Amino acid sequence: MIKNKVCDMKIGVKILMSLAMSLLFCSCVEEGYDVYLCIGQSNMAGRGTLIEADTAAVEGVWLLNGEGEPVSARHPMNRYSTIRKDISVQQMSPSFRFATEMYRLNGRKVLLVVNARGGTGVDSWQKDAPVREDRPRYFDEAVRRTREALQYGELKGIIWHQGESDEKNPDGYAERLARMMADLRAELGAGQVPVVVGEIARWLPYTERINSQIHRAVTLIPMSACVSSEGCGMLRDESDPHFNREGELLLGERYAEQMILLQQSY
Repeated sequence: MIKNKVCDMKIGVKILMSLAMSLLFCSCVEEGYDVYLCIGQSNMAGRGTLIEADTAAVEGVWLLNGEGEPVSARHPMNRYSTIRKDISVQQMSPSFRFATEMYRLNGRKVLLVVNARGGTGVDSWQKDAPVREDRPRYFDEAVRRTREALQYGELKGIIWHQGESDEKNPDGYAERLARMMADLRAELGAGQVPVVVGEIARWLPYTERINSQIHRAVTLIPMSACVSSEGCGMLRDESDPHFNREGELLLGERYAEQMILLQQSY
């Protein structure tokens, strides 16, 4: 009888320990971040003007820093990019409003990997792009930094804004972008994680040539969507491809709307 009681107690302790471990595991999962990769050229890096109120930390949003750790997000969002231009030209990015909207809509903590660089063409983002001595390959850095972020959460989506640099060579842009996204998903083991891409500024003389290719890319990339740049204002004048502050914010809202829709069907 005593032996049976001791045995029952041991079994009970094991069950309690198992339950405790299960609860601890669930807690860790719940505390994880929703990871998003934000890449492209200058409008993703952010060129909309920052104001004094933008100095505060962003609620519910973290950035992957240079040491591969989540830190409370502060502008500019592209500050930790390993391929960016000078910090002085990094300003308001659509990744900011995208992240705050994702946090508002689902209450999940957001960890952004923002790794954009102005003036880059789609070919320079390919997996097999030539290696330069002065900086790492863009594709490789996007993969490396995202893998660092995956220690803290799950990749939930990729947002891309680029195309202004390809105005002289728009033919085949859709295929090149689709190939790059397929390679990126494969390297990250991300299956068909949602991808949202954005139109370039509508006032530019070559707008239609690139935007039509961007829309075509969505037909070639499974689980993807495109956001409109209609109504997104210009930073300076019609010769400037950059969106102003309000335009970057509006674009970010649209990225979030499309991302939520894709995630619901993913």
